[in-house]
Amino acid sequence: MIDTRPDPLVKAEWPLRTDRLVIRRMALADIEPTWAFRSLPEVSEWVTSAFADIEAYRKIFERPDVLGPALVIEHDGVIVGDLMLRITDPWSQTEVREQANGTQAELGWTIAPAHQGHGYATEAVRALLDVCFGPLGLRRVVAECFADNEASWRLMERVGMRRESHTVKDSLHRTRGWLDGLSYAILAEEWAAKR
Repeated sequence: MIDTRPDPLVKAEWPLRTDRLVIRRMALADIEPTWAFRSLPEVSEWVTSAFADIEAYRKIFERPDVLGPALVIEHDGVIVGDLMLRITDPWSQTEVREQANGTQAELGWTIAPAHQGHGYATEAVRALLDVCFGPLGLRRVVAECFADNEASWRLMERVGMRRESHTVKDSLHRTRGWLDGLSYAILAEEWAAKR
């Protein structure tokens, strides 16, 4: 079922600017530059969907439900990575569901290998958490990864997210089989205490 609610990301002013980066909403013109690094084996190893070619990638990213939560990270005018910021509804009981709707976000990220090791992902995710707990008014942000994806979970810990679960062989990887999964989260009050 496609979510027909208004785009929640419009509550924030885009682009975001950090000391070194510009983070903006992804546009159709960004499909080829992001494909250039997402198609690399060391990147596609960990992303949710690996695509056979750019046309398959384009077909997915042209969908509003995929393009809408997608952001790109630029350094000196070059796209060095991308982010996903999907506003979600946490589980709630029926009587209080309206109070819970749209109060949580899921984050994801990909950094081009040529630009890894410079702290861009950490800087971008921190800026995104500021937006989540500032203009977007969210109460909780979550992120997940395969336990074998050490770079990803180390980033979650670097930005102050707390490991909430380590599941055993619950996540099916396209080539590695069943792997352990990790879930991290941070609450608005935890982020405020860290800032």
